[in-house]
Amino acid sequence: MKKILVCVGFLACSSAFGQAGSEIFLFDLHLRKDHVSVDNPKNITNHPGYDNQPSFHTDLPIVYYSSFNEEGLSDIKFYNYRTEETKALTQTREREYSPTLTLDKQFISCIIQRENGAQDLGKYPLDGGEPTVLVNNLTIGYHVWADNSHVGLFVLGNNNEPNELHYLRLPTKTDTVLAQNIGRSLHKIPDETSFSFVHKVSDKEWLIKKYNTVTREISQIATTLPGNEDMCWTSDGKILMSGNSKIYWLDPKTDVVWKEVQITFPSTMKAISRLAVNAAGNKLAVVMAE
Repeated sequence: MKKILVCVGFLACSSAFGQAGSEIFLFDLHLRKDHVSVDNPKNITNHPGYDNQPSFHTDLPIVYYSSFNEEGLSDIKFYNYRTEETKALTQTREREYSPTLTLDKQFISCIIQRENGAQDLGKYPLDGGEPTVLVNNLTIGYHVWADNSHVGLFVLGNNNEPNELHYLRLPTKTDTVLAQNIGRSLHKIPDETSFSFVHKVSDKEWLIKKYNTVTREISQIATTLPGNEDMCWTSDGKILMSGNSKIYWLDPKTDVVWKEVQITFPSTMKAISRLAVNAAGNKLAVVMAE
């Protein structure tokens, strides 16, 4: 892998989960009211092939991510950025994607891709063990927890049907379709009873929207950067979004124009895709092409 001149890629969502070689870099993140910057980059994966879909533990210094092994199977790994140790959470004959800490902090939920092409939602205990299958009647690409019993789902369309946003109550399996033609970025909004998604209204109009799980209303937040959908929320309510070789930020409470995140080191970053911020708001995980 190249040194600290960062370059990166992303996982396109399809029923086969097409993969590209990618690495995950961890940055120190500095949030100010009118300024966002990153520095101190570190390649935390540094292995050939696909390393993608980072997410943080809310309390521990851990980044979870999906990584391909030598057999071309994707496992969930985790990196402790205090001890600089990497360990595997799963080592199975199936493929696991989109690791997400459950809100009770007892499990990692993920998409389990079966050998027959099915894509289920399941969860693994944090200390390892067999998974519990949560949803196995939909072809799921991505998910976001609204609370311990409700989950937002990116569901792949069949036979050229559009992708859909579903809102599922797990105890009763009550399933509501909220929107069509959505992107892969689903995120719980800090300090709100809402989660965000990207609505691809047309080829040229992509909107960041939110679903309020209490009022059951959908409202618009902002317009994405042209042709970009990978984003995340910071603890102080800002949105970070990747834009090819740069990262941008927006405070939706006050701004309508995206501003560039300041990179305080020599960089040749390109093909930036997924982003994740820790709960403390001082670490940023960035996926880039190999």
